[in-house]
Amino acid sequence: MKMSGAKAIVECLLEQGVDTVFGYPGGMILPLYDALHDTTALRHVLTVHEQGAAHAADGYARASGRVGVCIATSGPGATNLVTGLATAYMDSVPVVAITGQVPTDVIGQDAFQEIDIVGMTMAVTKHNFQVKDVNKLPEVIRYAFRIARSGRPGPVLVDVPRNVQTAKIDFYNLSPQCEGEWHLGAGSINLIDEAVKAIKEAEQPAIIIGGGVINAEAHNEIKSLAEHLHMPVVSTLMGLGGFPGSHPLFLGMTGLHGHKAANNVIHNADTILAIGCRFSDRVTGDREQYGAQKTVIHIDVDPAEIDKNVMAHIGIAGDLKKILIMLNERAAAKDFTNWWEVIRAWQTDLEIEVDESRLNAPLVMQNIVEQTKGIDTIFVTDVGQHQMWAAQYLKIEKPRTWLTSGGLGTMGFGLPAAMGAQFAMPDKKVIHFAGDGGMKMTGNELYTIAANCLPIISIIINNQGLGMIRQLQHAFYNKRYTACILPSKVDFTMYAKSFGIHGVNVDTLAEFKTAFRRALQSKQPEVIVVNIASENLVTPMMLPGASLDDYVDL
Repeated sequence: MKMSGAKAIVECLLEQGVDTVFGYPGGMILPLYDALHDTTALRHVLTVHEQGAAHAADGYARASGRVGVCIATSGPGATNLVTGLATAYMDSVPVVAITGQVPTDVIGQDAFQEIDIVGMTMAVTKHNFQVKDVNKLPEVIRYAFRIARSGRPGPVLVDVPRNVQTAKIDFYNLSPQCEGEWHLGAGSINLIDEAVKAIKEAEQPAIIIGGGVINAEAHNEIKSLAEHLHMPVVSTLMGLGGFPGSHPLFLGMTGLHGHKAANNVIHNADTILAIGCRFSDRVTGDREQYGAQKTVIHIDVDPAEIDKNVMAHIGIAGDLKKILIMLNERAAAKDFTNWWEVIRAWQTDLEIEVDESRLNAPLVMQNIVEQTKGIDTIFVTDVGQHQMWAAQYLKIEKPRTWLTSGGLGTMGFGLPAAMGAQFAMPDKKVIHFAGDGGMKMTGNELYTIAANCLPIISIIINNQGLGMIRQLQHAFYNKRYTACILPSKVDFTMYAKSFGIHGVNVDTLAEFKTAFRRALQSKQPEVIVVNIASENLVTPMMLPGASLDDYVDL
């Protein structure tokens, strides 16, 4: 079948099962947009900004488990994708970005809106391509999707010059290819047996899960293993939802702002079974102390993560689901009653009481948990204090219902990611959290949300400042608050109204309960601005670089 390169891209997207793309047109990508005009099977979402398109594709992928797709033109259009691609790269999210490029005969001549986007994104993509031969275009698009979703997922960029998009090609449809089967080798089986032996000898073991559990869809296997062994489970920020948040074996998040009982369990464990986590600095603190005097068993799909940050006594790389199934079959249950008595005492003694005298974010999160029981919900956060409060107090019961920027910590991620999640999962209630700082970065995507009538609830935790910056200056810079105080006259409800979205300010818990109840019943987008005191701090807070039981005195 003879067709243009642009038409071939569209056919490849449909072949890969893509139903939604996010993007913004421009001169060097117009042939692709012209080809999109001829199909009704592919929905294009016009965002306000290319960064919004990248984050929306990311949110779509996180919520659905499918590859998210974004499109941009050359030059500034492509460079505006970079932050979104870096966010997806740090959190191992499968995204394919397609960018237009100046014609091949003027590449390297500083043509209008020319930029070396391949060189620019090399450090923040799993792989990238520039296609100069139209005959290779379908093969590259198909390969990009395979790279994005295989092994450890990640973003892939395909840069397509305009003349390649307009050139003609003989296009042939291909049947979907199955991913290669991963088999355990004899060495891996021996390592599993070593892990079984270590668990058998443990007296105070713990399981820590990361985002890899969700990417591998290994949540059921984790639950079966933990229940079989009756071991305590903690999670990294990215692992939330990989184990039911209300399960009696679950102790919550560990790390910089983790629950004290969860941190104590990891600090005092004699054996750690780490699954799908990369031991980032915000999880470990002092890495030498973190792994000291304990046996570390590290299971991850990416061999490069084994021994990278924390030395593992037993490191197993491969398919998490298969490894966990084998581990569960081989490991025998053991009585950890004494260990659990210590843990339950920590849960009681170290629990932080929520101040109920005035409206604050923990109270809001607790009320959201109550009001969303029985409702299929996806929680999406921006980055900052509200993100940590949400991670601490929400109960994330299922995988792919907690979307947050963990590795890069991208302010502005939340709103467009929530938009992508709602497009991916139209039957679920998407609740978005942001601070007043992050909301200013990509809040213009309320326009896209309103234009598409997406029933997203945006909850803005408004403390008239950059809360986490203020907290760090409070703790480590002698309370010298610099460049963190925001004008208090900004009314986000009026901002929402300018897009045709209903918004309400709340100053008490009773007002929030009423507003949130109304928003849950609405079929339209809603904005709730929660006004809290700027003095509110996220506690506990681990001393950066210290051991897990060493906290900042706030």
